[in-house]
Amino acid sequence: MLGLAANELLVIGMLIGFISLLFMGVPVAWSLAGVSVLVTVVAIPLHNNYGVDTYFLDSWRDYSVVVPRIWALMENGVLVALPMFIFMGIMLDQSGLAEKLMAEFAATLGRYSGGLAVAVILIGILLAASTGIVGASVVLLTTISMPIMLENGYDKRLAAGVIASAGTLGILIPPSIMLIIMADQLALSVGELFMGAVVPGLLLGMCYLIYVVMAVMLKPSLAPRLKDPAPLSPARLFRTFSAVLPPMALILAVLGSIFMGIATPTEAAGIGALGACILAFANSRLSFKVMLEVARRTTLTTAFIFGIFLGATAFALVMRALGGDVMIAEALHSIPFGPTGVVVTILIFAFVAGFFLDWLEITLIFLPLVGPVVVNDLGFDAVWFVVLFSVALQTSFITPPVGFSLFYLKGAAPDEVTTLDIYRGIIPFVIIQLAVVAAIVLIPDLVTWLPELVYD
Repeated sequence: MLGLAANELLVIGMLIGFISLLFMGVPVAWSLAGVSVLVTVVAIPLHNNYGVDTYFLDSWRDYSVVVPRIWALMENGVLVALPMFIFMGIMLDQSGLAEKLMAEFAATLGRYSGGLAVAVILIGILLAASTGIVGASVVLLTTISMPIMLENGYDKRLAAGVIASAGTLGILIPPSIMLIIMADQLALSVGELFMGAVVPGLLLGMCYLIYVVMAVMLKPSLAPRLKDPAPLSPARLFRTFSAVLPPMALILAVLGSIFMGIATPTEAAGIGALGACILAFANSRLSFKVMLEVARRTTLTTAFIFGIFLGATAFALVMRALGGDVMIAEALHSIPFGPTGVVVTILIFAFVAGFFLDWLEITLIFLPLVGPVVVNDLGFDAVWFVVLFSVALQTSFITPPVGFSLFYLKGAAPDEVTTLDIYRGIIPFVIIQLAVVAAIVLIPDLVTWLPELVYD
C-alpha cells in the first residue's frame, strides 16, 4: 500500500485510531493507552506468525518496558511542581483577588474610554503570572468583567475578544504548567524556559493594550467611559496600588526566586502555594471548606494530567518501537523549504492540531517527536523552539471555530453575547498572535536574550 512498510502502516493506524476514539468521546488517557495495547496485539502476531518486520516491536517483553518508564515518571522531581502550581492557581481563584483587582482598576481606569478593557488585559497578565490555568482565568474574567463592560455600553465583540485573549495568556506567561511539562519532555531547564517566555508573553499583552487603545481612539463608541466615576484622588490611587501589590509580590516571590537561583521550580511552587493561602486569608476567604475544595480540585486536575501522562507514555513507547520517530524525522527532512520551512510546517501542524487536541496531548505526543529533529538535526535553539511552539498553541486556543478559550467564554458569558460576537471579536487578537509568532521566527532574540543574559 503506497510502498509503506508494515510498521509505518501501524504508526498511521495508531494516529487515526487515537483521533477517532477522541471524536467518539473516549477519555484521552484511555484512548492513548488502549490504542497502544491494541496495536501491540496486532503487531506481535504479524511478526511471529507471518515474519512481518515490525521494527523493534516483536514481543510483549518490548511492551513491558512501559512499566519502568512509568516508574521513572513518578520519580521525576520536576513534575512535583505541577500539583503545587495547580493548587496555587485554584487557591487564587478562590481568594477573591481578581474581583478586588477588577473593582479597583474599574474605579481608576474606567473614567477613560477603553479603561475597562485595559483593566481586563492588565488583570489577565497578573492572573497569567499567578495561576497559569487558562480555563479558570477565562471563566473568571468573563464572570467579573463582562457584565460591567456590557452595562457601560461596551461593544460585545470587543469585550469578548479582550477577555478571551487576556485569559489565554496563562498558557505562556510563567509559571506556566505547559512550559513545565515541555521542559520535562525535552530535558530542558524549567527556569531557562520560563525566562525565554517572559518577553514574548509580555509582548503579547502589550500588543493587546496598544490595539485596544488605538481602536478606541479611532472609534470611542466601542468602549465608553464609566458614567459618573468617583474623583481620582490620592486615596483612590493608593487603593489601586494596594490591590496590585499582593499579586505582584507573589509573582516576584515565585519567579524571582527561580530566576535568581534561590529556589528550584519545585521549591518556588511551594512558595507560591503558601503565598496563595496567605492572600486568601488576607481577603477573609480562607476556611476549612475552601481548603477542602481547593485540595479536591487540585487532586482531580493532577490525576487527570498524570493519567494522560501514563497513557501517553505507553502510546509513545509503541510508536517509537514501530519507528514512528524515524518516520516523522524522515518526513520532516523531506520538506523542500529549508530548516525554517520545516519549523513553519511544524507550527502549522501544531496550530491545526490545537483545534482538536488539548495542549497536553500535543505536548506529550507530538513535541517529543519533532523537538529532537529541530534541535539536534536542524540546529535551532531548544528554548527558542519550545517558546515558539507554545505561542503557536496559544494562538489555536483563541482561533475560531473551535478554540477552547472561546468555548470557556461562551459558557460563562451572558446570553446576549452570541457565538458570532465572540468569533468576530477575537479576529484582531488572532492577527496580533500570528504577528508575534512571525516576530519570534524573524527575531529569535525575543526569546533567547533573557536566558543568555542570566545564564551565559
